[in-house]
Amino acid sequence: MITSRELRKKYIDFFKERGHTEIPSASLVPENDPTVLFTTAGMHPLVPYLMGENHPAGKRLVNVQKCVRTGDIDDVGDSTHNTFFEMLGNWSLGDYFKNESIRWSWEFLTDKKWLGIDPDRIKVTVFEGDADAPRDEESINIWQECFEKFKIAGEVYDKEKKNSGTARIFPLPKEDNWWGPAGMTGPCGPDTEIFIDLGKPTNFEKCPNENECKPGCKCGRYVEIWNNVFLEYNKTAEGKFVPLAQKNVDTGMGMERTLAMLNGYNNVYETDVFVPVATKIKDLSRGHCEEERRSNLEISDGIAALPLVARNDNREIISIRIIADHVRASVFMINDGVVPSNVERGYILRRIIRRAVRQGKSLDLPENFLLKLAELVMNNYKEFYPELEINKTKILDEIKKEEEKFSNTLENGIRELNKFVEEKKNVFFIKKDENAWLAENYKYSDIADVVFDLFQSYGFPLEMTLEEFRNKNIEIDREKLTVLYNEKLQKHQDLSRTASAGKFKGGLADQGEQATKYHTATHLMLESLRRVLGEHVFQKGSNITAERVRFDFSHQDKLTKEQIQKVEDMVNGEIQKTLPVNMREMTLDEAKRLGAMGVFGSKYGERVKVYTIGDEKTGIFSREICGGPHVKNTSEIGKFRIKKEESSSAGVRRIKAVLE
Repeated sequence: MITSRELRKKYIDFFKERGHTEIPSASLVPENDPTVLFTTAGMHPLVPYLMGENHPAGKRLVNVQKCVRTGDIDDVGDSTHNTFFEMLGNWSLGDYFKNESIRWSWEFLTDKKWLGIDPDRIKVTVFEGDADAPRDEESINIWQECFEKFKIAGEVYDKEKKNSGTARIFPLPKEDNWWGPAGMTGPCGPDTEIFIDLGKPTNFEKCPNENECKPGCKCGRYVEIWNNVFLEYNKTAEGKFVPLAQKNVDTGMGMERTLAMLNGYNNVYETDVFVPVATKIKDLSRGHCEEERRSNLEISDGIAALPLVARNDNREIISIRIIADHVRASVFMINDGVVPSNVERGYILRRIIRRAVRQGKSLDLPENFLLKLAELVMNNYKEFYPELEINKTKILDEIKKEEEKFSNTLENGIRELNKFVEEKKNVFFIKKDENAWLAENYKYSDIADVVFDLFQSYGFPLEMTLEEFRNKNIEIDREKLTVLYNEKLQKHQDLSRTASAGKFKGGLADQGEQATKYHTATHLMLESLRRVLGEHVFQKGSNITAERVRFDFSHQDKLTKEQIQKVEDMVNGEIQKTLPVNMREMTLDEAKRLGAMGVFGSKYGERVKVYTIGDEKTGIFSREICGGPHVKNTSEIGKFRIKKEESSSAGVRRIKAVLE
C-alpha cells in the first residue's frame, strides 16, 4: 500500500538526488497563453525555458503540477478519467537527454527502494519513424539494455510476425509517439511511453484484439503511467524538421493512475485522494435517503457507494465518482482565481459544479452538500497547497452561490424536460425495446430547438439535458445534437465537448514580437491602474495575443471615462520616456524586499525573475515577478489604447486594449 503523500515524496526525492531542483506548481490559469483555458500539463508553464530562456532554478527541474483537462468531462466516472489531476514531472533544459531519462525512469519504477514494480509487467512504446524523422533506435537500444539487466529479452514488436505476446518494445506512428508542435512551427520530437500490464482486460470481458493485444488497446489491459518526451527537432515554416541546438526532456507521470496501479486497484477512485470524499458522500446519503435505501448503503467497488439499482446499473457509483471528481476540480479552479460564469474558464467551472449538484440530487443529498465535501478536499490537500487555507472563504462562498443559483434552474429544467419527453416521446423517438428509445434522425433539428429553449428559458445546460436523456434510456447522437445546438448559440457560448476538444489541444504560447510588446504594455497598465485607482488593484488574469490584450483586475466599480483616459495617458507617457526594461534573477525574499509585484504564496520557487521598467536614472515605474518575455525598451511598444472596460465577475473588472 502506497499513499499519495508517499508517492509525491518518493518522486521528488528521487530526482532531487539526481541534481534536480524542486519547483512549485504553477497556477491552473496559464499566464499569457491564449491557446489553452487551463494548464493541461507540466510543460505549459515552462514553455519559455524549453525554447531557450534560462530558468532561475537551473537546467534540471522536478515538481508536482496541478492540471485540468476538459475534453473528457463526459467520461468522468469511468475507471481512469479525471477533470483535475496532478502530474509528476521532471525536465532537462539542454542538459541530459534520452540515456539518463529512460534509465532513471526504469530505476524509479523497478528499484525496490523506490516503486519496486515487477519489470516483467512493463512494456513501452517508441516512435516508429517516417519521412520527417527516423525510427528512434537510440531509445530502443536503451530500453533493451534495461530489460536485459533483468534477463528479459527486449524484443521489438514486428507487424509481420504479430509477436505482441512476447514483445516488450512497440514502435508506433506520430499520432501515438510524437509531441508537438501545436501550431505550424516550433519544438517537437519523439516520445517513449511506459505501460504497466494488468494481465487482463479491464474494460471488456474479452479483448476485442485477442492475441494481438498491445499497449494502446482499448480493452484496458495496459495502463500508461509515464511519458518521456524528447524535444530534439524544430519544425520550420517550410515543414522541415531541423535538429534543435538545445535538446530538452519533458516527462509526465499521472499521480492518480499511478497510485491506482501501484495499489492494485482497478480505478482511480479507490485511491486515498478520493476515498475520504466518497465516504463522506455515503454518510450524507445515509442521513437523507428514504429508509429502504438507507438500510442498504454499502461500500462497493472499493469506494463509498450506494447499492446498485437493477434498471440503473452502476448509476449510483458513477454519480458518486462524478461528484468526488468535480468538487475537487472546483476547489482548485476557484483557488486559482476562476469564478463561475457563462464564458471560457468560468463556463467550465459552472458546468462541473452544476453537474455535481445534479448528481447529488439523484442521490438525495442535502442542500449545500458540496460545501462539506469542498472543506474535506481542502483539508486533504492543504499540506501540499497551503494557499487553499488562505482562500477557503472565497472557495466556499463561490460554491455556495453557484449551488443555490442552480437549485431553481435544476427543478424547472427537469420539470420542463420531463414534460417534453412525456408529450413528444412517440413523435420524436422510436421505441427500441420495452425500456429504450432512439431519437429519429429527421427530428434532430426539432429536438435541438427544445434543448436550446431549455437553456435560454431556464438556464438548463446542454450537458444536463444529454444526461437526462441517458437516464431516461433515450439514445441520442451527442455530436449531431451538439452541432445543431451550437448553431443556435453565440460563439462565446460554444464550449461544447467538440469545441472544447479543439480548444484544449494546447501548445506553445505566442512568443512573437508583437505579443511580447503587449506583455510589457500589460505591466505598464497594471502599475498605471494602481496609481489611478489605488493599491487594492491586483492582476486577476490576462490573455495576450499578437492582436490585443485582455486583462482582469480587482476593482469593484466601473471606471469613469476620466479614469480610463488617465490610465491610457500614463501608459503612453511611460512608453514615450523610452524606459529600459531589465531582468534580474534573485531570491524570492530579495524580490519582496525590492517591492516587486507578485502573488506571494506557493506559486514561486526559491529563485525568480524580476522585470523592472525604468532604472535609477529614469526612475523606476514598475517592478514585477514574471517569466517573460519582454521588450528591451518601452519605445518598442507603440501607442497604447483601451478599447473597452467592463465587468468580468464580482469584484473583478476587465480591460481590452490594443497597440497601434
